[in-house]
Amino acid sequence: MTEMMKAVRLHAFGGPEVLRYEDAPRPQIAADEVLVRVHAASLNPPDLYLRDGYRALPPGWQPDATFPLILGTDVSGVVAAVGNAVSDFMVGDAVYAMVRFPQAAMTGSGAYAEYVNVAANELALKPTHIDHLHAAGAPMSVLTAWQFLVDLGHDVPNPFQSFAHAPVPLQGKTVLINGAGGGVGHVAVQVAKWQGARVIAVASGKHEQLLRDLGADEFIDYHRVAAETVVHDVDLVMDAVGGPGIERFLRVIRPGGALFLVNPLDFSAHKEAADLGITVSTAQVRSSGKQLAEAARLLDDGTLRIVIDRTFPLARAAAAHQRAAQGSIQGKVVLVV
Repeated sequence: MTEMMKAVRLHAFGGPEVLRYEDAPRPQIAADEVLVRVHAASLNPPDLYLRDGYRALPPGWQPDATFPLILGTDVSGVVAAVGNAVSDFMVGDAVYAMVRFPQAAMTGSGAYAEYVNVAANELALKPTHIDHLHAAGAPMSVLTAWQFLVDLGHDVPNPFQSFAHAPVPLQGKTVLINGAGGGVGHVAVQVAKWQGARVIAVASGKHEQLLRDLGADEFIDYHRVAAETVVHDVDLVMDAVGGPGIERFLRVIRPGGALFLVNPLDFSAHKEAADLGITVSTAQVRSSGKQLAEAARLLDDGTLRIVIDRTFPLARAAAAHQRAAQGSIQGKVVLVV
């Protein structure tokens, strides 16, 4: 008889109301996988995009999904079973992971559930000094900041550009983080600071005290002043917002500097950037247990902090998605399983 669990499933694309908390089959594990009893799972923008059917993408890029599917990539929990080929983890280990990303970005990675199967190489031991809620908020945000700013960590071809993304040395450099209050942004501020940069954080005014506490040397409230009118000669801009108008940041970057785009789809000023001697680059963030293990040390000693905006029980995933859609999130929205 198939063992069952509770999960939040999608039977059609649409708004938050299409998320249904219901019984679902418990996943089976392959030889190289681990079954994780999920304690918490966090929301990320790809969850919202997939729930909506990636309607903002060109038709050829939209998913051909098989319903029902289970959203979510970021989890923290405890190992419930291990595959025959797994030797690095044992039943009872506390672990965290970004599950099957980007491979399952169009089909659902299965994290909004009581159990999820995870490839052992995507998994790392949970930092011991933070709880499951904060650990669940970490993987995608930490891996995005890490792969953009520290080490790409893989040689998979880049779907967004013809060359591999390459982080730049940040010691003694000035870095501007746009969207610094959000899930990726607040981690990027801390990673850049850890790497030795002077950090300018751009976000709405409500985030100022938090971002200064996290190490920002300068704060700009974009509701009050346009960053590109007051900042100049920065070495790197990392934009964690996306959308139209990102080319405005080219004017604040010195020749030889760089613009890193977490969401590159609306950027089209590549010729202008080249004429200015500015490197524009992006990366496809990928699951990595190895990098999460490295980051765990920084989460353990307080070098990196994960900020939680709100928590919701798993059964209220629709309300969590409504909160995420409102914007102006400080850190992460997390589901408690």
